[in-house]
Amino acid sequence: MTMKTFFTLLLVGLITGMAFSQEEPVKIVFDVTSNNTSVHKSTVRHVKAMSAAYPNSQFEVVMYSGAMEMVLKEKSVVAEDIAKLIQKDNVDFVICEGTMKRHKASESDIIDGVRSVPDGILEIVSRQKEGWGYIKEGQ
Repeated sequence: MTMKTFFTLLLVGLITGMAFSQEEPVKIVFDVTSNNTSVHKSTVRHVKAMSAAYPNSQFEVVMYSGAMEMVLKEKSVVAEDIAKLIQKDNVDFVICEGTMKRHKASESDIIDGVRSVPDGILEIVSRQKEGWGYIKEGQ
């Protein structure tokens, strides 16, 4: 494990610990822009663990830019996990419609249950305005 990876995991752990040390449920939006499948896998792992541990909290994964393949039925390495997570009441996955247009992807190409939003960045900003916490998934 590289030093950068160690510090990233430490930071995520500290933020998560602080967020969940509160009695009230929290809301967290995850920002995914990477085309790296390792990032896709770690994002799903984080959301899976957190949504199970904190069922009264809300989690939304917003994907745009290079993260398009994360939600493509035929290319996603996490399609099965996303399909299961979407069934939970406290998890939502959304893809930017602008990114879909740039990649010439249609709704039928996307994993069932993944919502589309007009703009991924605006979705994140709106969530933050509503008081949601923010985590940038990356490597």
